[in-house]
Amino acid sequence: MEVLVRYGEIFLKSEPVKRIYEKILVKNIKLALKRENIKFSVRRERGRIFIETKEIEKTCKILQNIPGIVSVSPCYHLQTSEMERIKRFVQENYGEWIKPKQTFAVRVRRIGNQKYTSKKLEEEVGSVVERKVDLENPDITIFIEVRNRDTYIYTQVFKCLGGMPVGTSGKVVALLSGGIDSPVAAFLAMKRGCKVVFVHFHSFPLVSKKSIEKAKEIVKILNKHQLKSILYLVPFHEIQMKIKASIEPKYRIILYRRFMIRIAELVAKEEGAKALVTGESLAQVSSQTLDNIATIEEVTKMPILRPLIGMDKEEIIQIAKKIETYKISIKPQEDCCTLFVPKHPATKSDPEKIKRLERKLKVLQMVKKALKQTEKVVI
Repeated sequence: MEVLVRYGEIFLKSEPVKRIYEKILVKNIKLALKRENIKFSVRRERGRIFIETKEIEKTCKILQNIPGIVSVSPCYHLQTSEMERIKRFVQENYGEWIKPKQTFAVRVRRIGNQKYTSKKLEEEVGSVVERKVDLENPDITIFIEVRNRDTYIYTQVFKCLGGMPVGTSGKVVALLSGGIDSPVAAFLAMKRGCKVVFVHFHSFPLVSKKSIEKAKEIVKILNKHQLKSILYLVPFHEIQMKIKASIEPKYRIILYRRFMIRIAELVAKEEGAKALVTGESLAQVSSQTLDNIATIEEVTKMPILRPLIGMDKEEIIQIAKKIETYKISIKPQEDCCTLFVPKHPATKSDPEKIKRLERKLKVLQMVKKALKQTEKVVI
């Protein structure tokens, strides 16, 4: 048997772009399967990728996590397009696919010049299956793809992530807090074809290393989508202490975020990334009001992508559970953003006032020092 791989949006691109994106997707598939020590071979045909392997079930599960793939099917490969041989194969095997009381339908699609129509092949194959036909809502559908001189037959279609292959949309830097939202934002960026570099801000040694360990765990989970990641661990406690000593409480969170964006932008330039990604959802917390978002992003000229901006918390949680980061994200931690948090943070900030407050601080010096102390981890 083989695994038939379908992709979606790639097929809409121009031929030169399509070929490039197909190569990237094949590369990602190979990396994912090699990482799991699966023996396989891959070939491309028009609109399809085929993987020959003995580990069909495991391969399908791995491919369900690869962005750019719409669906996969374990399939039988017949090196013929002759109708009689297709009929004979189905006649000899349908008992394994369709139980006696189950209904069925046959669906055919063809590429090439065969001597029969798709409708004719459906009728002929259906005539050798001794089960009840239901064309509207069958229990089992026998799918047959005739591609020139080859035929592929399958009964299962496993839905995958869809989207675009990682690497087709460039590189971004995602701010990873360790909470629920930011891993989901990073995942959605991957799903749209971005290679994601992670930046985590921590307050060790003022607090424990729990947030650092959580960040590493989350990146490991997300690696099933992009296979290999870089995580920057930025010590943030000195910046926080200086902000606490000089700035009135209600503006501290805004200044924390402005410093984080500055540092993330420099990491992005170092990595050759074109944008930042955050887990902000409009009006979810005080730093995510429209006024504060505008004040915070003012410190960078780099685009900030916010995949969650229009989602409510429950929608975000559902995705977090689906991608298996939720259980890690809800583990207790001393997050750097919760350290020295005021009771009543500002929800509507004036950018000019924030700039005046920052004049009390040696901003560039503080940013450079934090970057110098940053640890780069490959996961």
